[in-house]
Formats: sequence, C-alpha cells, structure tokens
Amino acid sequence: MDLDVFTAAHRAEWDRLEALLRRRRARLSGAEVDELVTLYQRTATHLSQLRSSAPDPALVSRLTTLVARARSAVVGTRRATWRDALHFFTAGFPAACYRTRHWWVPTALVFTLLVAAFGWWIAANPEVRLAMAAPEELREMTRPGGSYETYYSSSPAAAFSAQVWTNNAQVAGLCLAFGALLGLPVLYVMLQNVVNVAAGVGLMASADRLDVFLGLILPHGLLELTAVFVAAGVGLRLGWTVIDPGPRTRASALAQEGRAAIGMAIGLAAVLLVSGLIEGFVTPSGLPTWARVAIGVVAELAFLAYVFVLGRRAVTAGETGDLAEADRAAEAPVAA
Repeated sequence: MDLDVFTAAHRAEWDRLEALLRRRRARLSGAEVDELVTLYQRTATHLSQLRSSAPDPALVSRLTTLVARARSAVVGTRRATWRDALHFFTAGFPAACYRTRHWWVPTALVFTLLVAAFGWWIAANPEVRLAMAAPEELREMTRPGGSYETYYSSSPAAAFSAQVWTNNAQVAGLCLAFGALLGLPVLYVMLQNVVNVAAGVGLMASADRLDVFLGLILPHGLLELTAVFVAAGVGLRLGWTVIDPGPRTRASALAQEGRAAIGMAIGLAAVLLVSGLIEGFVTPSGLPTWARVAIGVVAELAFLAYVFVLGRRAVTAGETGDLAEADRAAEAPVAA
C-alpha cells in the first residue's frame, strides 16, 4: 500500500466525518445521519486496512480516535447492567467452555493418564520414593494423621478456602495469560500439576492408603481440576491461534480469542470459588467418605451439564463467548 496515495484518496471522507461529528450535538438531517453511518463504516475499514498493510502510528492514532467517536455517535454508549452478567453466566461463559471442549477434554484425558502412569511408577519403585524424600519424611506424609491428611484442616475453613481459591485462580490465570506464547508455558504449568498429583497418588498407594488419598482429593479435586483443564485448553487454543489463525488475520483472531479468554477467567474464578469452598468446608469435615465424594461428583456433574447442555444450546443460538457484535471494533473482511 502506498500510504501517501491512500491518504490522499480518503482524506476528504475522514475530514467530512470529523465535521459531522463536531455537529453531532446539533440537529443533523436524515441524509446527514445516513452519511455519518456510511463514513463511519468506511473509516473503520480504512483503519483495519492500515493496521494490516501500512501501520503508520500517527495516522492509525487519528483514525482510531475518529472511529471511536463515530461509533459512539452511531450506536451510543452502553453501560453494563445485571442483565449483562446474567447473560454471561447463562450463555457467554458456558458457550466459550463448550467451544473449547476439543482442547480441554483431551487435556483432561492426557493429564489423567500421566498421573496414573507416574503414580504407578512411584508406588512400584522404592528407589524413586527415596529420591523424593528421606524415609522418615515419607512415613510422616503417609501415616494415619500425617501431613497428607492434616493438610486440609491445617487452617480455619474460611481462610483455607480463600487461600486455595487464590492459588488455583493463579494457576488458571497463568494458563490463560501465557497461552499466546505458543502454549508452551501452559504445558509447563500442567506438567507441574501432573507431578504434584502423581506424587500424592504414588506415595499413598505405596503405603496402602490410596483410598484415603482419593477420599480427600476427589470431593474438591474433580471440579477444581476440570476448571484448570478448561483454562489449559483455552491457553493451548490461544497458542495455536498464533500459529494458525484460520480465515481471520492473526491480530483479529488473537483479539477474538483473547477477549473470550478474559471472560473465561472471570467464569473460572467463580467455578474455582465453589471448589475452594468444598475443599475448605467439605473435604476436612466429619462426613463419611462416600458423602464427601458424592458432593464432589454432584458438583462436577452440574458443571458438565452446565457446559454440555446450556453451553451447546447457546452455541447453537450463535453465542461465541466473545463480546457482542455491537461492542466489537469494526473489521475489514478477510478472504479465506
């Protein structure tokens, strides 16, 4: 693109749009309103073309401001309301989770297989366990009343729930935030989680107390790990978008998936809050193991139904988890 030629060809349209915007508070005729809308659409297209072909900072800055002002004039300003929050949790968030199921469901399966494999390896090889800690430390961790059991009652329930929620939200946030780096940090975070869970499985299995360990981790762990799997899947999808944006420009694809990821961070924080409450109040409670596990299973099934029933219905209705079209910046069409 020849920037000087492009500017000369369209400067009159931009100046005319600016003139109409200056008169916005005055009464515009019907023809002028139509002209303003047309010029806004054209200028938004010009801005998209400049960003992808000839990004001149000064001109892009001017057109960005001009498009924002025109957009406000055309569609008006809109404040978020409780209806937006309700729509997000009943359509936007479950739709975003459902759309990324092809990423986070395989992530969950691979994670489970790796935990089982590493846990068996640790349980079957005493030399591996000795490399992890001294025999006295291993006994202290796995004995009845040891550190694995007392961990969940080591702090008051409310404080423990808040701590767990914060830690898990950080893990999910890392997966979402660093997904754009080709997904590599996401793989590292997930590998760390595989090692941590497999260590507990292997050590408790070696002490013939795997049932106790599962009774402690399943009530909250099912929902907690599912939330982490979703975050990891979204992060990996974001990383793949960098490699293959599809029929969209790379910037447009990253913007769309990034906006959806930010929304999912809010939704997953709510899911992790529920799992944190279960971990703080249910896991260390005096309820029988079957009752504690049943609570975890019900919470997990409720989330899966939320995603695969409500989310599927929302996607069928056209929901993507991104901002509404009226709230997104105009983009030039891209050929497939």
